[in-house]
Amino acid sequence: MDESLQSFVDYLRFEKRYSVHTVRSYQDDLSQFFQYNSEQFGSYSIKDVSAPIIRSWLASLKEQGLSSRSINRKISSLKSFFKYQVRLGHLPQTPMSNIISPKAGKRLPSFVSEPDLAILRSSMQSGTEDWKSLNAHMLLTLFYSTGMRLSELIGLKERQIDSSKRAIKILGKGNKERIVPISPELLEMIQSYQRDKRVNFDTANDFLLVTEKGKKLYPKYAYLLVKKQLSEIKTLERKSPHVLRHTFATHLTNNGASLNAVKELLGHASLASTQVYTHNSIEKLKEVYRKAHPSERKG
Repeated sequence: MDESLQSFVDYLRFEKRYSVHTVRSYQDDLSQFFQYNSEQFGSYSIKDVSAPIIRSWLASLKEQGLSSRSINRKISSLKSFFKYQVRLGHLPQTPMSNIISPKAGKRLPSFVSEPDLAILRSSMQSGTEDWKSLNAHMLLTLFYSTGMRLSELIGLKERQIDSSKRAIKILGKGNKERIVPISPELLEMIQSYQRDKRVNFDTANDFLLVTEKGKKLYPKYAYLLVKKQLSEIKTLERKSPHVLRHTFATHLTNNGASLNAVKELLGHASLASTQVYTHNSIEKLKEVYRKAHPSERKG
């Protein structure tokens, strides 16, 4: 199983060219499954895996309180793994054929309201004396202004900034490129950061954002800085960089941007992934209706 897993991981990394985070998610899901089988049924090959064994594992996850969404992700990992084994000729057929995914309730993306974000950004502008504070300001602004994923922003290089066209070329999932326009204010902020970086650090790498030591940012560094800033908003349930991506998309749709335009800016493969943001827009319309419609104000 170890050899089969490593072969699959290499396939995801080098052929599918998935991000490090995505590959790790697949690897973790499959490792958990293999560990469960080892503990419950002893050591055996992948040829011994059957639908009942898989259902047993899924039932144990449900008993542990795992959400339907998380269980579905693990089912997806298993489906990809066994499909790959069939493709290699290691299995005549996949044991996943009769595995049914549980229905997952729709969860609206968490996002920061426009007033809260304006207050947060205003408070940060006066606190950029040290490099860590400047990075926090840059991260918050770039995430919100471009809708980039964490991995995309961590890997952003100076050459991806097109000053003449006021745009950023983003390298997304599967090495797909997309162009996101930026405001004159953000461009000036980036250029100012680049000038300060050259003064403060003797760095050979061309990554846009660097730590206080002039090294490339790493995911935990960026995550914790953003989380600290978003913690200022007490009503916000989730406090991660992805919340700012959701905020970017939600504010665009709330202010009239078409779903197709938002889809392109986010780098979604299909419109289905983008449609979740219409729910936030509908909730906003309901709130406006409740506050403004005479029939709603009578009671």
